[in-house]
Amino acid sequence: MKNKNHGNKRSFSPKKRIKKLTPKPDTIKKDDAIRLNKYIANSGICSRREADEYIQNGLVTVNGKVVKELGVKVKPDDEVRFAGELIKNEKPVYILLNKPKNVVTTVKDPQRRITVMDIIKGACKERVYPVGRLDKDTTGLLLLTNDGDLTMKLTHPRHGVKKIYHVVTNKKVKKEDLIKMLQGVETEVGIIKADKAEYVEGKDNQKEIGIELHSGKNRAVRRMFEALGYKVVKLDRVYFAGLTKKKLPRGKWRFLTREEINMLKMLG
Repeated sequence: MKNKNHGNKRSFSPKKRIKKLTPKPDTIKKDDAIRLNKYIANSGICSRREADEYIQNGLVTVNGKVVKELGVKVKPDDEVRFAGELIKNEKPVYILLNKPKNVVTTVKDPQRRITVMDIIKGACKERVYPVGRLDKDTTGLLLLTNDGDLTMKLTHPRHGVKKIYHVVTNKKVKKEDLIKMLQGVETEVGIIKADKAEYVEGKDNQKEIGIELHSGKNRAVRRMFEALGYKVVKLDRVYFAGLTKKKLPRGKWRFLTREEINMLKMLG
């Protein structure tokens, strides 16, 4: 997308599931001890800040004893449990999925619908979790990982992670409504503001829009369009935190490259 922000046609080029939770092996050398909150975060359960809360709430045991004191260190041969489940040493995993439609973003669905975990089944033995979520009918990029600190960084509003969506609506979108999106649209969850809102290049029907935003609000794009009187027919996330769908067909996944992992860790 180009840098100008108005509506002309332009290019638009506590308790979590915790089975097999495992910290990163490369962070724990044989004779080294690390802080307990980091050990927990490395398993993918949560961030270090959230781990501190779990520790203070008595949800963590070390060698059979409840630990509530912050700053405690553990060694590789210590038995650490969260809510009764053993945490083991395994490597960090980062998977990028091009999510198809009619798939729910959850680890396990009580209604037995197809989940993103079904799509990546067999990808790795480690327990990974979705970073944020996409609605069942929304397609596009979704990251899954067991890196709790990275998950916090990518989902916390203060980090302003960039996301770009390709939106198809039920009717032509007025130029003045694109401008309203840039100024901020009042919704039932507050004001949602787009950083860019442009017609998709090569589409003359004005029903296809490119939206860039940093909002972390749930269903932000759909809420914004609905507040302006439009129905979103299709919604596809084409860009997330520097990652794109290049060479990644719908319904397929791949592991991130070392360069991509380093890039994500440098965000914010």
